[in-house]
Amino acid sequence: MQLILVRHPQPDVAPGICYGRTDMPTSIDAIAAVAASLRAAGLPGALPVFASPLLRCVQLARALGAPVTLDARLAEMDFGAWEMRPWEAIARAEVDAWAADLLHYRPGGGENVLAVAQRVAAFRDALRRAGHPAALLICHAGTMRVLSALHAGGSIEEAALRAASSPHRIGYGEVLVLKD
Repeated sequence: MQLILVRHPQPDVAPGICYGRTDMPTSIDAIAAVAASLRAAGLPGALPVFASPLLRCVQLARALGAPVTLDARLAEMDFGAWEMRPWEAIARAEVDAWAADLLHYRPGGGENVLAVAQRVAAFRDALRRAGHPAALLICHAGTMRVLSALHAGGSIEEAALRAASSPHRIGYGEVLVLKD
């Protein structure tokens, strides 16, 4: 199976804000630019398109003009009470507690990394069972890191730790291709 992962365009949020599961739009110009880039690369073509139900992904998926299946398992991590707060305003002790237990700590009382990895793995497994040889997924940097870590193999716990430990270097609108 080949997965073509696309990160959503930049959302309308100030830099330095924690915004995992928060639903927010992106600018029409940002959507148009990423959609044009994808179309120039021949995407989505005949591929099935799946997207996170968060608006920043839905807007891009719909701009491509192909049928899209929304799936909550592709959503970004829920940071609970940290959502929409500046990262610098989150107590250092809370961030340190998360760093000390990446798998199980629930930042802001939200979701832990292991739970994210489990739901993303459930989506990937369902997609495989459906028999799609390839699919286009419009999602989030966190989801993309988890899918990449799962693709590398090992237990779900190992994949979750790899995803959480990897530096965040996935740009808005970036495409990542995973092939079995």
